[in-house]
Amino acid sequence: MSPPSLIDAHSNLSGIAPVALSYELFPPRSPAAAETLWTTIRELEATEPDYVSVTYGASGSNRDTAVELINRLLLETTLRPLAHLTCVGNTAGELAEIIGELLDHGVRGILALRGDLPKDGTLPASGSLRYAQDLIELIRRVEQRRSALLCAGKIAVGVAAYPTRHPESPSEGHDVEVLLAKQRSGADFAITQVFFHAHQYADLVSRARRAGVTIPIIPGVMPLTSLRRVKRLSELAGVEPAPELMERLAASNTEAEARGIGVRATVDLANAALDAGAPGIHLYTFNEHAHALDVLDKLALPRPARPGSRLHAVARRQEMAS
Repeated sequence: MSPPSLIDAHSNLSGIAPVALSYELFPPRSPAAAETLWTTIRELEATEPDYVSVTYGASGSNRDTAVELINRLLLETTLRPLAHLTCVGNTAGELAEIIGELLDHGVRGILALRGDLPKDGTLPASGSLRYAQDLIELIRRVEQRRSALLCAGKIAVGVAAYPTRHPESPSEGHDVEVLLAKQRSGADFAITQVFFHAHQYADLVSRARRAGVTIPIIPGVMPLTSLRRVKRLSELAGVEPAPELMERLAASNTEAEARGIGVRATVDLANAALDAGAPGIHLYTFNEHAHALDVLDKLALPRPARPGSRLHAVARRQEMAS
């Protein structure tokens, strides 16, 4: 009989793990939007999240502004950016160049996405990558060629997961098989698309684990404070929000009342995911900090105790440099 593992002998290794906290941002479309975004960034930075994701337009339509935002986050803040990258419409050579550029800027996390197909029905250019799985494998190849440069931090590759059936998928079972294929190609974690019902995250995790998916599946949660936005996101996700929530938002008399209703519903959704074992919470901010922070204030997240504030350290360095 093999001797017991020394690791197994340390029972304290199975203690409660800290819950990851992250936000999603998107590049600004105007100078006014940029000013608002940077106010949001500073407010969110104070909560010391583990990372912030930066979206990337279909076929890289906002590539330059996305890279600019990522670079500023790295240079001017304590935030760690997770760069979105889509592959539809781009060749392996083009994407390898973009990946290299992100790594040169200091990015160490990439969310590998297929991206939306052209709305006019035209087929992607010949030679372009078709699936997120292909993009994951390409990222790993670029990483391998740069392994000596990345000794201080390998690349974390994230992917999308779907609590409800993807609009183009034949079934929820097929979605899980796709997630498993992404894991086999080298994905480290997944972030879910928005969902509106408490059981949907737990059901996804249960299906995924039965199929052999072992990577962390982080619930993506949207502050449910805007009736218009909830309707729009429900159309994109192909799932109906809870009718009682829609009725209460529609019947609210003031923005403050709607905000309170939506924050409570969002907190309930996030807590249900945490009760189901979620390893983190990813908040879709829509570049607005107030509602996201309202949700965070009401969530009792077991966050890691930091020996010293990174924000204080950065402020001190800036003070000394001035």
